[in-house]
Amino acid sequence: MARAQFDRNDIIDRSMVLFWQNGFSASSMQQVVKTTGLKPGSIYLAFGNKEGLFREALERYAQKTIAHISNILDTAPSVGEGICIFLEERVQDSTRENFSSCFLIKTRLELAAEGGELHEFASAKLDEIEALFQSYLEKEYDKTVSRQRAVSVMLHIFGLRVYGYQQDSADRMRLGLREGLPWLPWK
Repeated sequence: MARAQFDRNDIIDRSMVLFWQNGFSASSMQQVVKTTGLKPGSIYLAFGNKEGLFREALERYAQKTIAHISNILDTAPSVGEGICIFLEERVQDSTRENFSSCFLIKTRLELAAEGGELHEFASAKLDEIEALFQSYLEKEYDKTVSRQRAVSVMLHIFGLRVYGYQQDSADRMRLGLREGLPWLPWK
């Protein structure tokens, strides 16, 4: 019997969009099959089950996010300015009508009551992002201050991502960021 041939990364990317929009529980296997174009047997063979595919989609999202943050912080004139750039992007994202929040945060919120492996996995990926911010902040601050500021940045990101789309909310969010993160070099 011949194995099905498909682009694994493409399948993960398409599934990521489905899961990101609907969440884990609300994405049926029928939707996964339709989104991927694969038969259920191929999905199970390649990913184990829906949870395995979801986990790989979370991983892909986390790695893209980490790469994006690193790119911004590596190219910004300073770590603080890079964080401001990243936060402004989140403000812009949050005010789009088709806003979909953060896949990791949505997963954490969706699965909080039941906990489990996927909840822990999403939490671990968010911890990686916090550690990334801390590692960059340590270039300018001591370890204790860097850790506190990384936590503060993450709390503000969570707020932006949960606050979500509201008409004319961008200016309010920017004011809240400046009030809550006064140590950043806002322009």
